[in-house]
Amino acid sequence: RRSLAAPLGALLRDAACPVLAGADAVVPVPLHPWKRLLRGFNQSADLARALGVPVRPVLWRSRATRAQAGLTPGQRRRNVAGAFALMPWPSRVSKKIEKQILVLVDDVMTTGATLDACARVLERAGAREVRTLALARALPPASNATRR
Repeated sequence: RRSLAAPLGALLRDAACPVLAGADAVVPVPLHPWKRLLRGFNQSADLARALGVPVRPVLWRSRATRAQAGLTPGQRRRNVAGAFALMPWPSRVSKKIEKQILVLVDDVMTTGATLDACARVLERAGAREVRTLALARALPPASNATRR
């Protein structure tokens, strides 16, 4: 429900003061363009806008991936490997990333595979530091937890 982004974002902002302190910008985890079109919005971007820090949508989901739900941690990492890149205008984007402290924002984190894949792209592009922030933490089923 998109109407929850502002109040949940405010709660997240208040709880995440140490993570946001000194950050140059927040970067929402992108949806694949088709998924964004079908859903009509990116929930991570809506949360990011509520954090009171400049938003830089510099990441691009370059290929569609399977839904992460139901996948083991290893399958999740393989599913998102290579799925993220800088926006298609790298010269402009790189200037917004180099030597910056960035906070990746996602709605839900389970194993961290998506956030890790995104952070690697930002680090390769020259970010000084990449922090992560998620509204919710979903624990994998007990049977999958031992496979981490």
